[in-house]
Amino acid sequence: MSDDITLEERKVIYRARRGLKEIDVYFDPYVKQHYLQADDEEKALFKMLVDQEDPDLLDWFMEVSAPPRPELKQLIVKLKHYVHG
Repeated sequence: MSDDITLEERKVIYRARRGLKEIDVYFDPYVKQHYLQADDEEKALFKMLVDQEDPDLLDWFMEVSAPPRPELKQLIVKLKHYVHG
């Protein structure tokens, strides 16, 4: 990754590493290929997503329940699309 990323971006990238395969399978490709090019709104949404607890994230990605904001659901769909096409 480039040296010109902000401290906030570095924090989000660090927090995105969960150590939970079911979440990392979506977060890792996004961080490596899309996060730094995303607009500020999408970066803020991704930060909200990585700030959530793992059980909630698992439920949302597995579609057991829906996230509290529709924008988060849209980002989850986007992340899943990057992995599954």
